[in-house]
Amino acid sequence: MHVWNVIATVREQDFAKACKILETFGRVRRTHYYNVLTLDVPSLDNFVDDLAAHVAAHPDDLEAIGRVAPAQRLFIFRSPEEFEERARKIAEEWAPELAGKSFHVRMHRRGFKGQLSSQQEEQFLDYVILEATEAAGARARVTFEDPDAIIALETLDDQGGLSLWTRADLRRLTFLRLD
Repeated sequence: MHVWNVIATVREQDFAKACKILETFGRVRRTHYYNVLTLDVPSLDNFVDDLAAHVAAHPDDLEAIGRVAPAQRLFIFRSPEEFEERARKIAEEWAPELAGKSFHVRMHRRGFKGQLSSQQEEQFLDYVILEATEAAGARARVTFEDPDAIIALETLDDQGGLSLWTRADLRRLTFLRLD
């Protein structure tokens, strides 16, 4: 296990180029998953802004990088039950921000094959948010067409990372590519 707060997928033909680009932002490590890297960056906010500026200045560099997923909240789990318990707690903390808004959850799972289903976990967290916002009096709604927010969920073996991105974030941060 190693420390990370960003997962990136890279295109095979541009692996070295992608590594070189990403190394300017933090410590890059290979994983045992095909074309999947992790980064440990000192500040997610600075990283997101700096990568957005880099991509604006060098749009072709984004072709080397498939997708970049910063994780605002990280957790470790040893079982599907522990995964759901920890992910639920984080999602419930974000419920006030999603009250009365549209959203969906998008999961990219690496590891726990046959134990965690991306689709089932997305639906589970959708339900958690719907319940929490309804209890608060302003139920959110799940939509896949131009949502107000997307919750991104990444797993790498027994490590999970969650992030909440608004519509404005998604338009500005083209490297997220959540869907």
